Amino acid sequence: MSSLFYAGSYSGVAMFENETQVAWTAMPYRAPVVTTDGTEIGTAESLLGDETEDIFHGIVVKRGSDGKMVEIDAPRIKKITSKHVITDLAADDVASLQPYREERWFHLGWGGLFRKHPEWEQER
Repeated sequence: MSSLFYAGSYSGVAMFENETQVAWTAMPYRAPVVTTDGTEIGTAESLLGDETEDIFHGIVVKRGSDGKMVEIDAPRIKKITSKHVITDLAADDVASLQPYREERWFHLGWGGLFRKHPEWEQER
């Protein structure tokens, strides 16, 4: 993991203001995911959402500290650029992220294709 240093007090979004913002469906595969202070916490491994309805639920991140796949909900994602995913997470939040469970989601794979599992039944 790396930490980006910037003089002064900046939010994570401001640190990456010169990067081109992209739609959630165009998020780069394995883009570095960073906290509010620019610390890299892992890589973006997948998108969670419904492309047809244009509903973004969040991302799956391979956490750098232990290699576990965890979810970051959409409201915690502040900006997606052509190079990074910027979150509002603090370093202390990273350890408590929920584990990723594929069966909970329709999974948007890279290239914009869904992998739907019709044999799975929705839990009630």
